[in-house]
Amino acid sequence: MEHSSKHIQVLQHHDRERLGIIADALRDVGVAPRCIRSFAGQPVPKEMGDALGIIVMGGPQSVYEQGCFPWLGNELRLIEDALKHQKPVLGVCLGSQLLATALGATVYPARTKEIGWNRVTLAESAQSDPLFDSAPRSFVAFHWHGDIFDFPHGPTLLAFSALTANQAFRYGRNVYGVLFHMEVTFSQICAMTESFADELRDAGFNGAAIRLNAHTHLPALQQIGRTVFHRWVALLR
Repeated sequence: MEHSSKHIQVLQHHDRERLGIIADALRDVGVAPRCIRSFAGQPVPKEMGDALGIIVMGGPQSVYEQGCFPWLGNELRLIEDALKHQKPVLGVCLGSQLLATALGATVYPARTKEIGWNRVTLAESAQSDPLFDSAPRSFVAFHWHGDIFDFPHGPTLLAFSALTANQAFRYGRNVYGVLFHMEVTFSQICAMTESFADELRDAGFNGAAIRLNAHTHLPALQQIGRTVFHRWVALLR
């Protein structure tokens, strides 16, 4: 499938933050993800070319750290090219922050990190959104972010939480940013809590409790995520 003519670009920022159940949605429609491990030195294309769309994954970096991670600037240019050509974009966590930046928002550190299982509430606009209209008005999602962003000009707010005003947004017809994680599997959650154990300890979070609570909250979250991701993949042409 890697050489399929139907493919999308995937920007990956850490070994542990992968497509998860998004990969299932792509596989179901025969679209191949072409992963660019920019954090490992793989070059970021200057243009989208014949890629059907782009998915921008999460990671431990910050948008404003382009001095330390100059490839973030290359990613922003690729996202801007996707927007210019009106190709579908899906940004997850850091990916949503990069997308918001490309749309003119400012990303900055939050007062408190939002990590683990916290409730998300959908905005009224989500009730008529093509991806979220069948989701529960409120549900528990998996979070892992220390940065937030001012709402960019133009997009529609789709979700918020008690700690974070901008949790998800849509721009135009086919561009979505989601700060929380619906793509994760249980193995990914385990891997993240192990790889980022120092961050959890410094921020006062318990990795074992996060893994334990996954048994309660992950099945329902994945059910929502499967619907959202299959509908986003349907936007690919």
